[in-house]
Amino acid sequence: MDDHTDADVAPPLQGSPTGWAPDGGGWVHPSLRKAVVHGVRLYNGGAFHESHDCFEGEWYNYGRGSTESAFLHGMVQVAAGAYKHHDFDDPAGMRSLFSTALQYLADTPADYYGVDVRGVRIMLTQALEDPAVLEDQQIDLDGIQPEPGPADFAFADDE
Repeated sequence: MDDHTDADVAPPLQGSPTGWAPDGGGWVHPSLRKAVVHGVRLYNGGAFHESHDCFEGEWYNYGRGSTESAFLHGMVQVAAGAYKHHDFDDPAGMRSLFSTALQYLADTPADYYGVDVRGVRIMLTQALEDPAVLEDQQIDLDGIQPEPGPADFAFADDE
């Protein structure tokens, strides 16, 4: 995806997270929000590979050193680490990816594009100590833990 002006992106369900301009400006990067919504839903549904694809497809739109790039790269690592854990029972691979994700997410605002990044960092830190915490962990978006639907899988297929 290389269009940052997708106008068909809804406002946050609650609050005013970093990336949202409540003065009528909408999302700073609508395509980033769209990728986040689909990626988080897929992650929460256990579709880690598809979640990874959502974040990765958007990550390529941003230059190195930007907050957008670091956030998306971190979320790519989160989804890939969960995939390693759940689908391959690879704790070393999961730990390596989660350690890298923590580095990328370190300076990301706690509410970036509606994602509870602080909660993600806590989850990653806990999983490094005990991977079993991943069994029931989900990512909050706009204060809820949304589940995937057919549109989310279709979005990932297009990435």
